[in-house]
Amino acid sequence: MPAKTILSRPVYGTLSPQTGKSHLFVADAEGASAILDLAKKAPDGFFARAHIMFIPDTSRSQFQAALKALKPAQFYEGPSIAAALPRLRQTLANAHMGLRIYLAGTEGLIGQAMQVALEAGIDHSSIQTEHRGSWARRVQCVHCKGITENVTTQPATCAHCGLLLLVRDHYSRRLAAFQGVCINAEDPSEIPQKEEIFR
Repeated sequence: MPAKTILSRPVYGTLSPQTGKSHLFVADAEGASAILDLAKKAPDGFFARAHIMFIPDTSRSQFQAALKALKPAQFYEGPSIAAALPRLRQTLANAHMGLRIYLAGTEGLIGQAMQVALEAGIDHSSIQTEHRGSWARRVQCVHCKGITENVTTQPATCAHCGLLLLVRDHYSRRLAAFQGVCINAEDPSEIPQKEEIFR
């Protein structure tokens, strides 16, 4: 994990099985490996009360069979994070006391799923998170308020207004995004070279 430089910067842990009446897992891409690692430590029958929501990497489908082999009570495979969020909202709206939530994968997935859970009234400190995979960032342009997904460069170009943005370490839990500020506002002709640093 990159060095923590700002207090708002998310801190991730390692998923571990918790006692509870039911378990909700939300993961994308490499996040599935965090669920599979947790399964090695889980007691018998743990996944019989689990709901797994998985958004696979578009280029690979190596985890679906292993996740299904855990025999969760429910398994959902979504085409994208955006497509899975309404299902997550509905699942949380129908949830009962004793639900444990586990989020694993990219920062974009963890942030957006955390945002939905917070809206449902779940305290962020009671949700387990584990980062796996890409460090690509979800960035909000503070000028046009547009969100650019999967940002890997510093600076980055806003997908909405085209401004060249300095991607800050400041993270907004409310927006589930890092903040991007115009890097060359005083002299638009000054264009710093982009470097890929969020891999």
